[in-house]
Amino acid sequence: MPKVVLLDGAGLTCAQVSDVAHGLARVELGPADRARAAWVTARELTTPVYGRSTGAGANKDVPVQEPGLDLLRSHAVTAGPPVEPARARAMLAVRLNQLVAGGSGIDPAVLPVLADAVNHGFTPPIGTYGAIGTGDLPALATTALCLLGELPWHHSPSGAAAGPHPGDVAEGAPAEPRFALASGDALPFISSGAATLADAALACHRLRGLLEAAIGVAALSFTAVGASAEPLAAAVQEARPHAGQAAVAARLRGLLAREQAARLQDPYGFRAFAQVHGAAVDALDRATAAVETDLNAATENPLFAGSLAWHNGNFHAAPIALALDALRAAVAHTAQLATARLATLMDPAYTGRHRFLADRPGASGVLILEYVAQDALAELRHLANPVTTGTAVISLGVEDHASFAAQAARHALRCLEPLEIVLACEHAAATRALHPSPPDRPLTTDLATSRRALTHPA
Repeated sequence: MPKVVLLDGAGLTCAQVSDVAHGLARVELGPADRARAAWVTARELTTPVYGRSTGAGANKDVPVQEPGLDLLRSHAVTAGPPVEPARARAMLAVRLNQLVAGGSGIDPAVLPVLADAVNHGFTPPIGTYGAIGTGDLPALATTALCLLGELPWHHSPSGAAAGPHPGDVAEGAPAEPRFALASGDALPFISSGAATLADAALACHRLRGLLEAAIGVAALSFTAVGASAEPLAAAVQEARPHAGQAAVAARLRGLLAREQAARLQDPYGFRAFAQVHGAAVDALDRATAAVETDLNAATENPLFAGSLAWHNGNFHAAPIALALDALRAAVAHTAQLATARLATLMDPAYTGRHRFLADRPGASGVLILEYVAQDALAELRHLANPVTTGTAVISLGVEDHASFAAQAARHALRCLEPLEIVLACEHAAATRALHPSPPDRPLTTDLATSRRALTHPA
């Protein structure tokens, strides 16, 4: 039976988003009481409400009758490469969980329809570009038009969670999800950064696995060069009590043998590993906390709470963008240290082997791995550039700041491949250093084997 992720507006995690995205879990809805209460409030209000009785953006003061469906049509645009079904499915799960959290004022009858879309492998045909960190308007407007039947869904049965679902059709593909959104549902449906949060959740989950695997790779390198474990001692960590540093040092201590190294001090790639890698773990913890807060938050504008509509800026994703900027910078630092250890593995002064771990003098051995790793590191340095130093002023100046969290999340996802390659280069070299060296040969298979070891540890 597939795993079940309960969407109750309170407990969704990055790991669960990943499971749903990749068809490893199906979703079930928790109680919709908060969503229903907000819907009742929205229907009963007679005062002006942004997006319901007015236009949007600079048209906020323009009274409009039934503006919603035109708002969806005007904001639905696909630009750039198509977003993969897994990312789109993650977006649906995130938005669904936020709607269950309440406050949107949307008709709660749409919730089971969205849940069926997730469970049966339906995703909207959305493009990469169109968000600046104040709501994923094109992606969610496109999704709304799919619900209305004005745009076709993309159907990927391989993306559906295994096992039977309520309402499954016995033969053939299930019917496309349909829901007649009312005009008042339009702005509430798109007032969210669900696509950005989905990307951020997927990146945080995958990065956690790679940062954990990196400790095992470092242990191989420590062993291969006989590096001292003294910098990892508990007394050292207690003198500077950063949580990530202490956790990384303890984990690495547990992987190393007890022999004392002959060298008094090793290069920073070994001596400062806990400090640098621990900082990346801390940055990941902070980013994960920020993302999981928003996964379960009411980011609605207006927010329907009590008997009122509260106009606000909860849609602004500054906390996510800032946390992801810091995370990408930390990832670049830990990758740089991996390339430093890789360079040490090439040096006979540390390994006692031929240069570049070759089988004989003058051969190139694994020298080319440094080129590959430095290429990937250059990509990580580029991706580490902050997005939050820029902004945008649009909609006649009414919307005068943007976080660019969408770019921060996309860049975090793009960090996964080059980080994996850097670590795989170190893993391949360290593994070579611990075994007799074969004659020179293409290293593509070695690198692929090391990448599998990182993502599918024994």
